[in-house]
Amino acid sequence: MNILVTGCNGQLGNEMQLLEKKNPQHKYFNTDVAELDITDQDAIERFVADNDIDGIVNCAAYTAVDKAEENEELCARLNAEAPAYLAAAVGKRGGWMVQISTDYVFDGTQHIPYTEDDDTCPNSVYGKTKLVGELNVQKFCENSMIIRTAWLYSTFGNNFVKTMIRLGKEKPELGVIFDQIGTPTYARDLAVAIFAAINKGIVPGVYHFSNEGVISWYDFTKAIHRIAGISNCHVRPLHTAEYPTPAKRPHYSVLDKTKIKQTYGIEVPYWEESLAECIKKL
Repeated sequence: MNILVTGCNGQLGNEMQLLEKKNPQHKYFNTDVAELDITDQDAIERFVADNDIDGIVNCAAYTAVDKAEENEELCARLNAEAPAYLAAAVGKRGGWMVQISTDYVFDGTQHIPYTEDDDTCPNSVYGKTKLVGELNVQKFCENSMIIRTAWLYSTFGNNFVKTMIRLGKEKPELGVIFDQIGTPTYARDLAVAIFAAINKGIVPGVYHFSNEGVISWYDFTKAIHRIAGISNCHVRPLHTAEYPTPAKRPHYSVLDKTKIKQTYGIEVPYWEESLAECIKKL
């Protein structure tokens, strides 16, 4: 197959490129904004036609959650309109699409893991635009797979793990939120799951993927420091109210992964094992 991967310079896009070498049976077109502007519908149509694209993995998104509150137009262009253009272009050819979405489509008021059938209720610009993106992809590409993920990190780009390691080395004390609960996701594990779906054949629908287990940001930070060997930084727990942000964060972001595990026969690694693997690479 000829597969277009967008957002190739991001965390997930970089992990996808590493795994492409292990999946040489397909041809990959790795693009970022320099190679393909996904907000340009004509450019997408041309690219998909010229390269006989069979499938698209859309890793591109506007992910600056707080900045999105004042940049709604740009956020909507990248997270809602661009996925529609991609889905329409590949859908016309009878191809498939994988769209990466987020736990932010929920308001986080639940106390048991969210399933794909739970009602969405985003309460941030980022969450709202990502939800519209999901609906657009399903509307324009029949053979589409939506994967909602959460708390993404990797060895690439800027992310929570790298920031906590840096701050842990620089500061004697850190305050970290303890009343927001979820599960970290190592981008490499997500990329492995995407390739499992591609190689088995896309089964259309919405899926949830994060690593296994449940923690708070505070517990996550403590684990990052312990595994990275940082012992001289005191981490204290903060209430969300003590650290106000422009965008509202879900208090509970745990995703139920039963569907993706059963559909594609994949095993999902425990968050701490994946964290250790990432920090070792860093």
